Amino acid sequence: MHGWNCPHSYFITRTSDYSIKTRNRCVLGGGGGRESVVSACDMKCGITYFKTAGIVLSSLHVLAYLNLPIICKGEGCRTVPLAGHVGFDSLPDQLVNQSISQGFCFNILCVGETGLGKSTLMDTLFNTKFEGEPATHTQPGVQLQSNTYDLQESNVGLKLTIVSTVGFGDQINKEDSYRPIVEFIDAQFEAYLQEELKIRRLLHNYHDSRIHACLYFIAPTGHSLKSLDLVTMKKLDSKVNVIPIIAKSDAISKSELTKFKIKITSELVSNGVQIYQFPMDDEAVAEVNGTMNAHLPFAVIGSTEELKIGNKMVKVRQYPWGTVQVENEAHCDFVKLREMLIRVNMEDLREQTHSRHYELYRRCKLEEMGFKDTDPDSKPFSLQETYEAKRNEFLGELQKKEEEMRQMFVQRVKEKEAELKEAEKELHEKFDRLKKLHQDEKKKLEDKKKSLDDEVNAFKQRKTAAELLQSQGSQAGGSQTLKRDKEKKNNPWLCTE
Repeated sequence: MHGWNCPHSYFITRTSDYSIKTRNRCVLGGGGGRESVVSACDMKCGITYFKTAGIVLSSLHVLAYLNLPIICKGEGCRTVPLAGHVGFDSLPDQLVNQSISQGFCFNILCVGETGLGKSTLMDTLFNTKFEGEPATHTQPGVQLQSNTYDLQESNVGLKLTIVSTVGFGDQINKEDSYRPIVEFIDAQFEAYLQEELKIRRLLHNYHDSRIHACLYFIAPTGHSLKSLDLVTMKKLDSKVNVIPIIAKSDAISKSELTKFKIKITSELVSNGVQIYQFPMDDEAVAEVNGTMNAHLPFAVIGSTEELKIGNKMVKVRQYPWGTVQVENEAHCDFVKLREMLIRVNMEDLREQTHSRHYELYRRCKLEEMGFKDTDPDSKPFSLQETYEAKRNEFLGELQKKEEEMRQMFVQRVKEKEAELKEAEKELHEKFDRLKKLHQDEKKKLEDKKKSLDDEVNAFKQRKTAAELLQSQGSQAGGSQTLKRDKEKKNNPWLCTE
């Protein structure tokens, strides 16, 4: 048997059931109860053969039984020569074919004031005419318009999304002009994070809308950056790859343009604005990227108008004094921008968006949700442990809030009962007062009624006496009248007065 001097030894004991226990003593099948010592380092880092009871095993068998990874990285890894062609050298070709079949996506955010030629530059960059209407200067606020196009070049498909800031810089109060842009970028990160956190994810079919590059259009004033430009780029540099460009650079002279570039670079550095730097880690493009970093910000011109110069058609801007060729590097930096943005560093922009900006957003959001990598003792913290800790914390807070709500409910019930008892007491007192008042009024009315009855009775008595006197008087008067009539009848010569 083969032996090793290793402090991390596993023991492999042969038994009859060919089973393995993943502990310090690992049990393999066989018979006789003999132990074979296998170094843990060799088990994890190389292939070692040993023989027990006529059976030749290797550490690969042990790794397979223990469900440990066979491929490893580290200083303990050993290089094993191949005896012939295997075929895994075709992996790059497989990746290329798979990527081509799936297609690519690239999202550009154009930030700048209205009228700086954002749409025209996009048409010029991709050598096509995108749909869109010129924006006016009467927008009440900043709005973001997103348009997605499917482009095809040779056998490569590109899903291009162009997001434009409509109304940026047109308001009198520009204090919050950057907020809709930041909120839009965060919304794309949040949508990707929600898709990533789903139980059933479909990231291979998911349309990635995260912004890969932000072209910030600077007005060709020739003096310095506006405060709006500095504030906006400062808010965006941690969320997106910011590439500043001087729009319509043919509006200022060459000497002014040189000074303007130096001034812009100085202001960006002094204000701590981190713009996108073309990568220098790849030797194949390190030299050209280093040269192009020195030319930032690019001074560009956009135009879809073509003019025949010599034997070929070129894109130009015509003026009374002559023409400016868009693709002439002596006239502007359009070719440099196109090379760096599309032909050299497009994949790096996509990678930086995912590995830097999105990871920053994801980490902050997960930390807000309570997830973390290590515990207070700086020990690794698994996602399950984090979930359980967060769940227990949430349940504790829920119970605490439930207890607080119960106590608050009991307190409010007691307060309400006290209020109702007080109101009931007041009602009883009011009822007693009203009852007493009613009794007093009733007594007064009864006394008054009695007095009125007495008056009525007295009046009736007086009336009866008066009627009696009147009837007696009437009878006396009637008898006298009859007597006089009789006398007149007996003595007709009597005359009266």
